[in-house]
Amino acid sequence: MSTYAVTHLDTGKTFTRRTLFVNPHHDVSKIWQSDVNPAVEAFHRQLPDYGETQLHSLPEVAAELGFAHVFVKDESTRFGLPSFKILGASWAVHRAVCQRLNLPSSTSLAHLQEPLKHGADVRLVTCTDGNWGRACARMAKQLGVAITIYVPAFMVDYTQNLLQSEGAEVRVVANGTYDDAIAAVKRDAESTGALMVMDTSWEGYEEVPGWVTEGYSTMLHETDRQVAALTSGRPPNLVVGSVGVGSWMHAVTSHYKALNPGNKVVTVEPDTAACLKESLHTGQLTSVNTSDTIMCGMNCGTPSAIAWPVLKDGVDMAVTVTDRESHESVKYLHSQGVNTGPCGAATLAALRRVCANDMLGQRKEDVVVLFSTEGMREYDVPVLSAPIVSTYSDKSAR
Repeated sequence: MSTYAVTHLDTGKTFTRRTLFVNPHHDVSKIWQSDVNPAVEAFHRQLPDYGETQLHSLPEVAAELGFAHVFVKDESTRFGLPSFKILGASWAVHRAVCQRLNLPSSTSLAHLQEPLKHGADVRLVTCTDGNWGRACARMAKQLGVAITIYVPAFMVDYTQNLLQSEGAEVRVVANGTYDDAIAAVKRDAESTGALMVMDTSWEGYEEVPGWVTEGYSTMLHETDRQVAALTSGRPPNLVVGSVGVGSWMHAVTSHYKALNPGNKVVTVEPDTAACLKESLHTGQLTSVNTSDTIMCGMNCGTPSAIAWPVLKDGVDMAVTVTDRESHESVKYLHSQGVNTGPCGAATLAALRRVCANDMLGQRKEDVVVLFSTEGMREYDVPVLSAPIVSTYSDKSAR
């Protein structure tokens, strides 16, 4: 099995880890509760461009790996944006602005816009690797409020321009990582009173990230309905999703473990930013040094505090993949008509790694869902033992 090196941020110590880790903290006795809030999906139906995203069947992959079904949920067209993030961002921004204006959370989008048009002073502040910030900026534009977005130094001009096209003020943290951008957001909010809308949490900041996680439930219920329609009612029993700070997989893990505690949950991270996997190794929330990756939406060094207990108890296996593995999966999924980027395609790379190491045992009856969280974007192609020599941009997958 392949290995990679990871360095802890607090101590500077470096460890060699295998790329696949069976979670020893997985709590098989835990009773999972389903906290379905019907208000979330009802709210999303009010947004412009509402519609279900596509679920693709991958029969070749199912036959190759020995599953009954493999599906991939394609989030490249969610509300006209190339990522699922708008689901969590829209609900969290809505709840946070309602709270700031002392309005009930049941306030409709149209009614919330009224006080904002007539002088209510609200400025949002957040940070991003890309898709989260764009989703928040889109929601801010719909509400007519200002938003400031802090971004790490490695963010390319193309992504910054996308944020600015949504009306956001973009501030680059000089020589800064994603964690440095989080610190900049905290300073801004503390000094100006701006309203933080973050999808990661820490002690004392849990409410808004909790709303983010709740917002993702719309996609999970939608996926279950689509899978049932294609399998004569059989539900998924193995799901694979990507981890940045962990808010998304918090939602996935809670949902599928509540449906059936025997469902398997597999997470995937870049081998350059495996903060959740390292936390599972150590048994406690652990921050790691990160470096550049084409899976830039997953380039995060610290898991969300509210996500960590759920992931620690519920994740079955944690996997890391290389940029090259992600790129090869992008190419394959494009050949199957799936519009995905490196973060989304990493789930297929992770599934193949798990199966190559025969970690699942008997699986011919399993129904698998891979969550592809982003659409195609340009990125530098990684080449084994050689410098980057080209840029990948499959126009047919747009």
